[in-house]
Amino acid sequence: MKLAFQIAWRFLMSAKRQTLVIILGISVGVSVQVFIGSLISGLQNSLVDTTIGSSSHVSVVDQEGALISNYTSVQQNMETQSDLFSVTTPVFDLPGILEKDEDKTEILYRGLVFDSANQIYKFDEKLVSGRLPQANYEVALGIAIKEELNLNLGDTIAIEIIGQMKTLTIVGFFDLSVAQLNRSWGVGTIETMQDITGQVGATKIESQLLKPFEAENVSLILDSTFSNQGLKTLNWMVENESLLSGLQGQSISSLMIQIFVIISVVLGISSTLAITVMQKSRQIGIMKAMGIKDRDASFVFLSEGFILGIFGAIGGVLLGLGLSYAFTTFALNADGTPVVPLFIDPGFIALSGGIALIASTIAALTPAIKSSKLTVIEVIRNA
Repeated sequence: MKLAFQIAWRFLMSAKRQTLVIILGISVGVSVQVFIGSLISGLQNSLVDTTIGSSSHVSVVDQEGALISNYTSVQQNMETQSDLFSVTTPVFDLPGILEKDEDKTEILYRGLVFDSANQIYKFDEKLVSGRLPQANYEVALGIAIKEELNLNLGDTIAIEIIGQMKTLTIVGFFDLSVAQLNRSWGVGTIETMQDITGQVGATKIESQLLKPFEAENVSLILDSTFSNQGLKTLNWMVENESLLSGLQGQSISSLMIQIFVIISVVLGISSTLAITVMQKSRQIGIMKAMGIKDRDASFVFLSEGFILGIFGAIGGVLLGLGLSYAFTTFALNADGTPVVPLFIDPGFIALSGGIALIASTIAALTPAIKSSKLTVIEVIRNA
């Protein structure tokens, strides 16, 4: 084995230009894998984060749309059903109408427990002025409502909810970076909503998971637990089927690209080494005449494929990381952030390098078999 490896190294060094071209070909293939994989993963993570990063992954609601009066016990029961919950929080939502002088606008007034709701919606990070509501009958509004009704911090505003008129004090304005939410959301304490309606309860219990793509499985568990209590679940995967289809399409496209890259690398190495067998047939014949076994002759070319795979994988990983760095440096939005934030996964990079190494070794099988069958008589006849 050691002898075969040494001979393989000498064969490669005797044709340095050809060896460098093969290594470059493997490196380009691996770099494409690393870059495309990082690009697609980054794009998917960005899409998922934009879509559900600040929203509920799994929500529990009443099957008839009624209030959940025992929401505290339901919330505690949810958390015992799975260790994937990172946060759960009760929410009391009701539509209403804000009125200032002669101006009116529709609003979804959300009663929240801010200690837990902040972990989902991050209102404290998205405030543009003021603070979050702390006492009853305080409200924070989206910036579009502020502009529409010409509101300021400290103003009082009338709100009509379920036929009742109440007065709220504006303590903050937020920007959720979603125009529809900035035009329609107002947030306050859950106690405010309970006081307005005269009912203790919540319209839903929202949550986020440590693994968002487990939302459907968690929903099934909760449905079986709460169905006898008249409750059901909603999850982001069912409500965003088009997004999931797009993510699956991206993954399949990325996989197909990587498969064709590997096939091209294998064919290139196999054809090049097959030519090398013909070029080195005289040397192989001499070695066999000196007593080298057929198995060792085949190991020579398997070793060549392995050596090429090692250097190609290393070069490809470095080139792929360089492409990724260049992309995040030069492909920028107006605010200086990358157009697509690449996701560098060490496990995926190691896998790409490993696949290239295996593919290079497999590509050497045909030349290895051919060299093992080459006889001294054939060499003399073709000399």
